[in-house]
Amino acid sequence: MSEQPGIHSVSSTLGAQADNRLPREIRQVWETVAPGLADLLGSALDAIDDSLFELANGARSNNDQNRYFETMREVRIKRKGIEKQFQEGLANLFRHPPASDISRRHEKPPQPVSAHSLSLVDNDDLEEQVAINAMTNKAVVSFQGTLLPLQTRLTSLYPGHNKDSPVNPLAPEPLSNLFREACSDLDIQIRERLILLKHFDRYVLASLGLVLDEANRILIQAGVVPNFHYEARKSEQVTESQTRRNKEKESAADAASGKEFLESIGALLSGYRRHSPHASGDTSGPDSFYIVSKKELYDLLSQMPQPQAESDLTQGRPERPDLREMISDLLARQPTTEGRTAALESMDEDLINLVALLFEFILDDHNLSPPVQVLISRLQIPILKVVVKDRSFFSKPSHPARKLLNALARAGIGWSNHGEKNRDRLYDEIHRVVHRIIEEFNGDVTLFETLYDEFETFLSRENRKATLVEQRTRESERGRIKSRKAQETVDQVLKERLENRQVPDSVRELLVNGWSRVMFLAYLRDDAEHRWAQTVRVVDDLLWCLRPHPESQDREQWVRLVPALIKSVRAGLEEVSYNANRLDSTMAELKKELTDSFRRQALAEAAEDSLTAEETPEVVPQAPSSTAVEREQALEDAAMAEHYETLEGIQVGDWVEFRLVNGTCFRCKLSAVIEEADSFVFVNRMGLKVVEKSRNELAHELRRERLMVLEQGALVDRALDAVVGGLTRKAG
Repeated sequence: MSEQPGIHSVSSTLGAQADNRLPREIRQVWETVAPGLADLLGSALDAIDDSLFELANGARSNNDQNRYFETMREVRIKRKGIEKQFQEGLANLFRHPPASDISRRHEKPPQPVSAHSLSLVDNDDLEEQVAINAMTNKAVVSFQGTLLPLQTRLTSLYPGHNKDSPVNPLAPEPLSNLFREACSDLDIQIRERLILLKHFDRYVLASLGLVLDEANRILIQAGVVPNFHYEARKSEQVTESQTRRNKEKESAADAASGKEFLESIGALLSGYRRHSPHASGDTSGPDSFYIVSKKELYDLLSQMPQPQAESDLTQGRPERPDLREMISDLLARQPTTEGRTAALESMDEDLINLVALLFEFILDDHNLSPPVQVLISRLQIPILKVVVKDRSFFSKPSHPARKLLNALARAGIGWSNHGEKNRDRLYDEIHRVVHRIIEEFNGDVTLFETLYDEFETFLSRENRKATLVEQRTRESERGRIKSRKAQETVDQVLKERLENRQVPDSVRELLVNGWSRVMFLAYLRDDAEHRWAQTVRVVDDLLWCLRPHPESQDREQWVRLVPALIKSVRAGLEEVSYNANRLDSTMAELKKELTDSFRRQALAEAAEDSLTAEETPEVVPQAPSSTAVEREQALEDAAMAEHYETLEGIQVGDWVEFRLVNGTCFRCKLSAVIEEADSFVFVNRMGLKVVEKSRNELAHELRRERLMVLEQGALVDRALDAVVGGLTRKAG
């Protein structure tokens, strides 16, 4: 590991400022552990660089690949700053140690969290803080046997602190927050920040035990609380018990969060209730009903018919069972108890209605791939059973079933019709996942966790292949389109220069079939060599030299220009190997034409080319008048402006759907935008080119409603937003 820059200077700074305040033992600990932590941080940053490179190579889209490469570049540029800020912050932790009570960490009751308080926290900050909490808790559990004695020893050394106000600058939490702060200047998104935290956890916090052991050894040798007794086995038992309690509390918190969500929209769903004794318009007394328990409701749902044979999953249109009607039939078949009929608790009925509304949106969502739509339609009853067991499905984006549904929809977005599924391994994998849920789900959501992990592993392998194909397609198309654009530009330039000009045939042949190759090559290499303008200037200079020049000043310019011009033409033709066998004779003909032009005194032609103002018929300017065609074109341009603006929002990696005149549709992903050719290249799910369109063509497709940009957000999240929004508008 390379030596970390600046560590000695930071250490010296600590010593100089702490001589009169901090005991010698603390300075010894600092001088020993600071280089070790710097090495661990260096290893973490090295691993981050490697990981981002691998993620970029295996990215599912060009957009993701660019993000990973940009993050890698950002970290590389600011790495020294991160290391320096971390070291300076570590020195400050030793000067002003943070409070740290490891022994009571797990005994503190969790603070109540309301939906209102969470709404005041930025989602990215919250996600980052959750990650830090998780990794610091894990480190505390792992190194509690080392952290406790070190906390006791350091607390005894810092003035003004005792067992009631313990401190520890080497605790996992302040170190994690220090790294977070050191990375705060990075211009990256939350997903990449979480990657950085993950590697800090793996390479720094996971190895923190070595640093803590060394700090304890130094203090023991110095006689600081040398006989600290710590019952590791007992502590581990307490920790295990506390961990179990924490999990139970977390589960209870999730359930409470789900209940809170349902309560918040309960009024909006009241109009859908039919089977609750509290339903609107119910005049029966409470003694007429008995409430079905959650377990009874789950058992009832298990009696509902589900597709069993695999063929049933792939055939036909999406299933749209009327969940409300099916539940009503099940309740009606339940035996009465003391004359009372079965009824649902209002919140349970809200669950059923909300799931029904969610699937109504999902099965009408055009953004969802039709083949996947068919399969997801088979999951209504399993998802309803999940929700009955765990209401946090609605309030917890990381719920296993919710994550899996989103992953299935996202993976299959590129399918346009059922015919594609027969040659696609991914469809078989999605089918397998759905079939296992239908056959195996028994109330334990860990099945969804297992299937999600398996599906993501499979998807990673498949996407890596598609990404490589797409990359080759993109590079090939860039080259082809740029070559086409180069040829079109060369042809246009020469056409403009040669049109309506009297040019000797030999010179015209040289320009059109020889120098055009030089111009073509210069256009392709212009980004690196900047020679395009020079090749165009050669054409202009050559045509100027072929004209008669009666003025002495122009003739002097001709004499200075021609030698360099002939040299440039020869060098360019040699570079492209034009007519190598007779290049000398070609250049001799060019010299002859130039010399003849110089000697020729074509005064009449010169006079004709420069008509005087007296000879030119006077043109009386007239006020421009707009024709009907021009006015129609103006309206057309105004209408198209909106669609051009829409195109600005389409990013590489976005999926779209094209509709052909015959009514068929196909889906594809924007793989590249070749700006110099104003060309958009689209590929299919396998990374192969499907279509290429200009910006103007795409705008016209949008106007004719033959192009639709697909939404790629998480399916369940979009469905929930749409349902709640619809309920709110209906209530208003």
